[in-house]
Parts: sequence; structure tokens; C-alpha cells
Amino acid sequence: MKRLFLSLTLVVSLFRSYADEGMWLPMLLGKQVYNDMVKRGLKLSKEQLYSVNKASIKDAIIIFGGFCTGEIVSNQGLIFTNHHCGYDVIASASSVDKNYLRDGFYAKSREEEIPAASVYAEFLLRIEDVTKQVEDSIGNLTGAERAQRAAQVIAALNAKMSDPGKSIATRISAVFKGNQFLAFVYQRYNDVRLVGAPPESVGKYGGDTDNWEWPRHTGDFSVFRAYMSKDGKPAQYSTENIPLKPKYFLPVSIKGIRDGDYAMIYGYPGSTNRYETSYGVKQKIDITNPSLVSLRDMRLKYMFAEMTKDPAIKLKLASDYANIANYWKFFDGETKQLIKYHVYDQKVAQEEKFMTWAKGKPEFENIFTDLAKAYDAWRPYVKHQVYINEGIFGSPLIAFAASLQQVENAIVKSGKSADISKAIEAANEQRSEFIKSEHVPSDQKILAAVLYKFYNDIDKSQHPIGFYEGIKGTFGDLNDTATYAKYAANVFSNTMLLDSVKWNAFAKNPDGNTLQSDPAYATASAFVKNFQGKYLPMLQQFNARNNEAGRLYIKGSMLMDTAKARKMYPDATFTMRVSFGNVKSYVPRDAMRYNYQTTMKGVLEKYKPGDYEFDLPEKFLELARKKDYGQYADKTANDLVVGFITTNDITGGNSGSPVIDANGNLIGLAFDGNYEALSHKIAFDKDLNRSICVDVRYVLWCIDKLGGAGNIIRELKLVRQ
Repeated sequence: MKRLFLSLTLVVSLFRSYADEGMWLPMLLGKQVYNDMVKRGLKLSKEQLYSVNKASIKDAIIIFGGFCTGEIVSNQGLIFTNHHCGYDVIASASSVDKNYLRDGFYAKSREEEIPAASVYAEFLLRIEDVTKQVEDSIGNLTGAERAQRAAQVIAALNAKMSDPGKSIATRISAVFKGNQFLAFVYQRYNDVRLVGAPPESVGKYGGDTDNWEWPRHTGDFSVFRAYMSKDGKPAQYSTENIPLKPKYFLPVSIKGIRDGDYAMIYGYPGSTNRYETSYGVKQKIDITNPSLVSLRDMRLKYMFAEMTKDPAIKLKLASDYANIANYWKFFDGETKQLIKYHVYDQKVAQEEKFMTWAKGKPEFENIFTDLAKAYDAWRPYVKHQVYINEGIFGSPLIAFAASLQQVENAIVKSGKSADISKAIEAANEQRSEFIKSEHVPSDQKILAAVLYKFYNDIDKSQHPIGFYEGIKGTFGDLNDTATYAKYAANVFSNTMLLDSVKWNAFAKNPDGNTLQSDPAYATASAFVKNFQGKYLPMLQQFNARNNEAGRLYIKGSMLMDTAKARKMYPDATFTMRVSFGNVKSYVPRDAMRYNYQTTMKGVLEKYKPGDYEFDLPEKFLELARKKDYGQYADKTANDLVVGFITTNDITGGNSGSPVIDANGNLIGLAFDGNYEALSHKIAFDKDLNRSICVDVRYVLWCIDKLGGAGNIIRELKLVRQ
């Protein structure tokens, strides 16, 4: 028998899929997958979708800033992505006097474009299968030893296949839980500039209320531009740079869409875990998600209370608040959908079939016995881990303080002046960024609340030794929230981390005792060292056992499923994928049907003057009420189409992804999923899963009519027929 990695391409390309499930690697679009795309309506060749030697659609798709997707839409390097992807740039460029977040922004010339130092545009050059090189080095190693050796080999290959001088970086991704290794080779352009964005009231219309919901009326887009040096190479920001000349850009269709039209989404989905076991699902439902939601809910409450007091505070906290809120609602919905659709029971049934098949096969027959033991051993400490990551580190001050462990190590363990200087230099940079975003009143309340929650929710045997006793001795009863309020006030009043005079004195003459006695650092250190010393080794052991079981489960499933001709695709790993489906209405529950598109009529129906989530600018209302939609109006609807839904399979990271029609034209930008299918990271629902997209005609209307930026429109290649 051939080794497993040699047969993986067959597994990915020969067998039929279900419905529109699947985030396919464009390099491995097999004949059957491509034929399915053609049957659904695709008019393009495989080479037009992905080619190393010729310009293709993949050359118009970028990683935007390392967390989103974007697409090139002009021969001058113009980028479309989501508003929430550009949110931090827009907020950072704003001030109380020039509030681009509130009022919107459009550059009417290249000189007005705003440098966006925090983001970059990364283009995929090619994908190479390096499984053989990795597997040959790993040999027969298993578990933690296998993982350690694989990491070493991958690091060496990444370095070998990269060329920093040409801004070329290689990142090898382990797919199918480490059964296959693919090298993704990218070229990065660091000079990216903000070109335009709608007012936040448009870009975030509906706010948290409408987040993950359909019907949706959000203008979730922003516009950027990538630049290169005069000789056509990637370069750092310079006024001498010129707009990027892309290999390929997407034409923009204003023809409109209909229910049933073909839709294809390219992008960089962040992560899924479709091959998760029943043990992982149960842990999510019982512990991880409820804990995370509770802690984020607490943080959002204190942040929101402060944000409503002052526009300047809102600007300061806006980006962090949006990030926390987004996945607060996601994980709450994920838990509900996992329970509602009995995903745990489905996983158990699949595993029972696997175990029947695995009997008498030594490599596979004990996977779930070993896995059960691993989960049982780690289960008592799961909540503790969540409370560290989402609770203790949910306080920005304590999160920054925890990072100073590197400074303590340099002072106490190393003692070398070079190491100390390097650690202090890094800490100074981190502190500078921390101070810019820190808002003391909300953070102080968060710290008090999380310390109270940790005391009550985490088993007392897992508490940092002496920490809570110290609070009790000085500040009062541990069951009284006022005690923690007084403790937090003391931390914030006395820490040198918020006092530049004290900090600069420490940085000039670093001293271990000074750092260790700082109340913010002492708080962070108590929890971090307690976890690292007692529970991190247990977590590492659990992860090693869980990962090894997952790898073998996938490997065995591939062998078992080959006979059944069932297609498998790799989980999302923030690597380029393409999904295909159709624009499609759906029935979320009995006696209810959701249409495939929303219009300006719905925007105005939701409008609430002065409301935090549903207010609108006066000019917007004036244009909408006059139905001044120009060439962007939909003749069939006799209205301006705002959003639409498709059956495409996407997840976080796909934000900003282009929605492409059968002929390769841009018709919208994907920005969300629907609440009824929030279990999609673990289980795809073939009936209810929908991708929520902003219609490109609404994007263009906002740019042109609302923003008055006809210069941007003239740069696009519009398709009308």
C-alpha cells in the first residue's frame, strides 16, 4: 500500500460532497469538484480559477492585515474589504475633530489617502505539497515527539522557501490534523493606505442587535490601496511609491442577482474543526463556551457604559469592543445550535461506526479509549484556562503586566545587561501601544469583576496560593464585591505601569524587587505563575494526546471512507480556499421564509433617530427617501439592494471575501454568517447555512452618491450587461 500522504489528493478530489459544504483548496480542485461547480453554473475554466503560470482569480485575492480577506478591484491596486476589517485603521485615523469613524471618509485624490501602518496586503504566489519532506523527517514518531519534530522541520522548510529580500514568506500549513503538509508562498506589500469608508452608522448598521442575523442591512465595506516602489517591488511606506500594478483584478458587476444564481467565494477562512470528536463538542457545550460568553458579557457591560458617556471614549474603545462583541454572540449562538441540532449525538454515532471498523487494527482501535482518559484528566481545569485567557487577561492592564514576565526573567534569571536591555526595549514598545488604548475606568471595573468571578467560579484548590487571603486581610470580605472594587482601585492608583515617571525610572534602572512588588504585575504574576507551574504541563499533555488522537482519527476515517466514496476536505487553516453555491432563500423555522435579498426599504424601516445601532446620517436619509439610486438601482425590486445570502461555506477570516458570479465578476462582499447555523465551525448545516453578503451595488452607491467619491467609481471596470 502507498503511504497515506500520497493518496490524500485522491481523497480530496475524487469523491462527491454534500450540498454546498466544503472550503476547497484551489490547487486541489479535482475533476469531480470542478464538474460540480460547472453544474451549479460556473462559466470559467479551472486555469482561470487558479494558475501558477498565468494570471487568475487567485491573484486578485489578498490576506488583508493577517486577519481578513480583501480583493483587488482595479489596475491601480484598489482593495475592497469589510468595514469591520478596516475598523481599527479608521478609528486610529480619527480624532474628535476629524471623526472618520462617525462621519465616513473618502480620499478624492491619492494625496488624501491615509497610511495604514497596521495592515498589509499579502498575495499567494503558489501552493506546494511538502508532505513527503515532512513525513520523511518525522518517520514513525508519535504524540509530542512527532509534533516537536514536525515543528522543527516546518520551520526549516519555511526559512528555506522564503526570501525576505523580496518580501516573500512561506508558511507551511498542516491540514487534515497533520496528515498532510502544504507550503503557501506569499508576497507581502506593506504600504497600504485607507481610501474610503462609510460612516460607522452605515458600516455597522444594526450593531450587536443584528450581528449574525438575517435579514441584514449593513454596509460592511471599506476601501484601501496597495502601493509598490517605482521599480515595481514591495516597499515600506514612502511618498515616492506608486499604486500597485496587480497581476489580476476583479471586474465589478452591477447587473444584479436573482435567487438561484451561481455564487463563488474566495478567501482565507480562519479555522474550523469539522472533524472534532464528541468529547470536544461536549466540553465546548458544558464548559468552554458558557464561560467565555459570561466573561465577555461582563467586559462588554463595563466598556459600553463608558462609551456612551463621551465620543472620545467611544473612539478609544470602539475597536476592542467590536472584537469582543463579535465572538461573544458567536459562541453563545454556537452552543445553542450545537444543542439544538444534536451535534454531540451525531458525533457519537460517527465514532461508534469508526470503532466498529477499527476493531483488530492496532493503530486505530484504542483511539477513543485513550481520548476519553485524556478529556477526563483535563476536564477539571478547563474553566480555569478560560478564566485566565478571557478573564484575567480580559483586563488590558493585567494582560500587559503579564507580558512583563520576560523582563523579570531577564533581570532575575539571566542577569545579563544585554538581555535586560532587550527586554526593556520590547516592554517600552508594548507599553506605548497599551497606553494609547487603555481606558482606566472601564478596565478597573473589569479587574474587580473578574477577580470576584474567579474567586467564586474556580475551585478553591486551584486559586493562586495566598492571593485571595492577601486581599481579605487588607480589603475585606471575599464574598463582597466592594472588596474587589477597593483592591482594583489600589492596583490602578499605585502601579508604575500607568505612571510614566515611575515607569521611566524603572526602565532606566531595572530592578526585580521593584517589578515584583508592583501591584499590577503582582496580580498578573500570581495567576500566570500559578497556571504555568501547576496546570500548563497538564494542558500540554492533554493537547499532545488530543492532537495525536485527532490525527489518527482522520487517517483512519480516510481509509474507512475511501470504500464509501465520501469526499473529505481539510479544515480551514487561514489558507486560501474557494467555496461554491448559490444565492438562495431559506426557511429557518416553521411558517417562516427569508428572502434572498434585503433592500433600502428595510434600512428605513429599522431606522431609529439617535439610536446607537439604528441611526443614519441626514444625507443618507435624504437620498434614500428620494430613491436617488442612479445606476445602482435594481429594476426588478424597484429599490436599492443592500444585502443578499448564499449557500457558500465560510467562517471567520472570510470577512471581506469577494462573492463572485459565474463569469468571474464581483457581486458582493461576504461579511457574516446566519444565527441558525452558528455551529458551522464544527458542523455544517446543509439546509440552514447561509453566508451574509453586502451587495456591491450598495457599496458603490455609498461611495458614489453618499460619499461623492466618483473618482473611485471611475477606477473600476463596471459590468452592466
